[in-house]
Amino acid sequence: MAETREEETVSAEASGFSDLSDSEFLEFLDLEDAQESKALVNTPGPSSESLGKDDKPISLQNWKRGLDILSPMERFHLKYLYVTDLATQNWCELQTAYGKELPGFLAPEKAAVLDTGASIHLARELELHDLVTVPVTTKEDAWAIKFLNILLLIPTLQSEGHIREFPVFGEVEGVLLVGVIDELHYTAKGELELAELKTRRRPMLPLEVQKKKDCFQVSLYKYIFDAMVQGKVTPASLIHHTKLCPEKPLGPSVLRHAQQGGFSVKSLGDLMELVFLSLTLSDLPVIDILKIEYIHQETATVLGTEIVAFKEKEVRAKVQHYMAYWMGHREPQGVDVEEAWKCRTCTYADICEWRKGSGVLSLTLAPQVKKAK
Repeated sequence: MAETREEETVSAEASGFSDLSDSEFLEFLDLEDAQESKALVNTPGPSSESLGKDDKPISLQNWKRGLDILSPMERFHLKYLYVTDLATQNWCELQTAYGKELPGFLAPEKAAVLDTGASIHLARELELHDLVTVPVTTKEDAWAIKFLNILLLIPTLQSEGHIREFPVFGEVEGVLLVGVIDELHYTAKGELELAELKTRRRPMLPLEVQKKKDCFQVSLYKYIFDAMVQGKVTPASLIHHTKLCPEKPLGPSVLRHAQQGGFSVKSLGDLMELVFLSLTLSDLPVIDILKIEYIHQETATVLGTEIVAFKEKEVRAKVQHYMAYWMGHREPQGVDVEEAWKCRTCTYADICEWRKGSGVLSLTLAPQVKKAK
């Protein structure tokens, strides 16, 4: 284990900025797993009268009625999306939609897998720096913690050449997208490399279809990070999307943490100014290399690595397509017929209209989607 650094960052849970990115968080099982889990299809799942957030039954028909009025961003009260939201769309967009509407249906066995993956990520992070928890009471405090982490991590990367859990954010196709990069480090040749950790329940590499999802995820991280260091992300855009109040005084716990880090600030606006100056004046380069590392959960054995070729045009095209759903310009889509095996372990298989309609949404329930302006 690497020597623990004295630098401290605030845990993602404390900052409210966690971007759960592990393979097993979603339904990302390989084909062998899917076949062995076939019995799960017959277990009781959400019905067409599933319980909502207030424990009252939700009819799918009632769920669909509002789609001609509200976009998913509006309906789910989302100010921004996570990188992993778009990564799930790459796996199954309809599963993403159900996950937002019915978030309480994560199966216990999948939750356990997620906890294991998160523990491995945490152990990796603690190799480089300590974590502290800072109480926050406002969204301004929560974002202040994100900014403080950035301010602490940038000089560490420049001096030590290695950091983990770096927050990223930026406007993409009119929507604020946020996430957390697992690891950034400089190679022996001086190139900046992004390393994404993915844990596996089974000692085998994932299927190519899952690798595509992972490759898209790390490409999005590069897309956002590069925009940040190139000065393309603005405070005005961030304030517009998050509805933050820059002039609001920070809470006492956050102020103490800022002072311990050597920052004399009073408000979120003070921190924002420091962050954007630091991003553009610290000579941080764009990311040169994208790497995904797959390890076995039980043994921590490295199963293999994937070097990702960044293809900006393809990334932009995918983002435009996925954002069209979030903006309400089209209906969510399920998987293609040849990938129907994904449905075998999906929590929402019993209520999925795409699955029941053999690849099309039910005409009686299909929404009148907004037209793109």
